[in-house]
Amino acid sequence: MKDFRTLSLEQLEDFFVSINEKPFRARQVYDWIWSKNAHSIDEMTNLSKSLREKLSEHFLINPAKIHVMQRSQDGTIKNAVRLFDDSVVESVMIPTAKRTTACISSQVGCSLDCTFCATARLARMRNLTSAEIIDQIILIDKQSREFHQKPLSNIVFMGMGEPLLNYNAVTEAVRKITENTGLGMSARRITLSTSGIPKMITMLADENLKVKLALSLHSAIEEKRRRLMPFSVKFPLADIMEALQYWYRQTKSRITFEYIVWQGINDGEEDIKALIKYCKKVPCKVNLIQYNAIDGGDFRQASDKAVENYVRQLEEHAVTVKIRKSRGADIDAACGQLANKH
Repeated sequence: MKDFRTLSLEQLEDFFVSINEKPFRARQVYDWIWSKNAHSIDEMTNLSKSLREKLSEHFLINPAKIHVMQRSQDGTIKNAVRLFDDSVVESVMIPTAKRTTACISSQVGCSLDCTFCATARLARMRNLTSAEIIDQIILIDKQSREFHQKPLSNIVFMGMGEPLLNYNAVTEAVRKITENTGLGMSARRITLSTSGIPKMITMLADENLKVKLALSLHSAIEEKRRRLMPFSVKFPLADIMEALQYWYRQTKSRITFEYIVWQGINDGEEDIKALIKYCKKVPCKVNLIQYNAIDGGDFRQASDKAVENYVRQLEEHAVTVKIRKSRGADIDAACGQLANKH
């Protein structure tokens, strides 16, 4: 049987016509699935019992469920989310005084090979469906309301996987998150983070989704970035910049560069100068991210002095920069630590 949530509204309409039912029934089902987050056909109480029984012969709903929940000392929550086939992904709720952010996954495992990231040590098992992506958001929204008495306000595609390598499901999920018949969230509160795939950045720019874009950069020196992120040998920094410039021309939305500073790796003057030069080529801001150690890793967080040197020089060149403190490190929920230990 098919999961109801794999069908578009048009496909639902075609199905209802095929069983001699009125096409408007499709809109009712669609509303139950995406606006009311129904997890069973029996919840669809404005459909007759006989129709629900008929639907149950053809369809089911396979919602993702929280397998393990961990709470950090700082209030961060990490969820191990079990999918219909017993695959597990991790998602994170990050609360602050003003907002609650959901950090969600797009793949089971990861397609890439970043040497500093625990998720990259996992093989990519499969892409998530748009429904599985949205389920993570719904679960975190419930947690935010339960533990912090406020709804989810922001979403970042920064969990497990490379979102642009699950392009169709991710863009479909964004549409359902933002449309009035779905979750109704503002696209400006959604950030999609990529490790840099020029062709897909260009495609995304043409989608008119109005999401924000972040790039995991970590070095603006080609050879150094290739050592940190070996897959990037296929995607030179010049090609990425060309795609980012196209992104800005199409969207007028500046890019965020995510950048970890490591001791003895990219904490020197040449690294700062290269980053400044790269930033000058497109409207952007820089998030300097605290490094979170992973088991057996050879990377070390740079000194406060080195990070402050980055901040000073970036600001001197009129580049907006922010030091982003990590959350949830005590439960392996911080950036780069999602490793599916469950």
